[in-house]
Amino acid sequence: NVIRRRNPKVSVLLYPVKVQGEGAAAEIAQGIEEMNRRDDIDVLIVGRGGGAIEDLWAFNEEIVARAIHASRIPLVSAVGHEVDFTIADFVADVRAATPSAAAELVVPLWSDMVRDLRYLTGRLLETMRRQTADYMDLLRHLIDRRFFRAPMQILQFPAQRVDDLTQRLVRG
Repeated sequence: NVIRRRNPKVSVLLYPVKVQGEGAAAEIAQGIEEMNRRDDIDVLIVGRGGGAIEDLWAFNEEIVARAIHASRIPLVSAVGHEVDFTIADFVADVRAATPSAAAELVVPLWSDMVRDLRYLTGRLLETMRRQTADYMDLLRHLIDRRFFRAPMQILQFPAQRVDDLTQRLVRG
């Protein structure tokens, strides 16, 4: 809901795993590794809602910490509630207090993106106008040079020299 509200254009890929109980840590680590094999993912959120420390224990396991550390994709740990801390929080690139807070952190507001895009488009157009004007000034400057005003006058001396050398060659 948070992601959809902030930016309906964002795609979300869920990789469901057990988040507590036997085998949960291995599944979490495997999920992180699987997601890192893809090249269409910008950020990972590894998380679950709150619970007793025993319920969150899978996120304290070494296998999960190593998988998080090895992730080439930026990873946000969003385990539990604000008062809960796990080893995953300390290994991750960023810790979010809750899964909803993680969504707030990683998903930009659509309206902010549109505003930024309009601003950058304006700057790009202004830069292009300025460069075009600079090139037009340079072109006018080049056109004002003698070569473009009277090209035959520039070629007159070398042509005369060729004629002189040709006559000397014929006489020789």
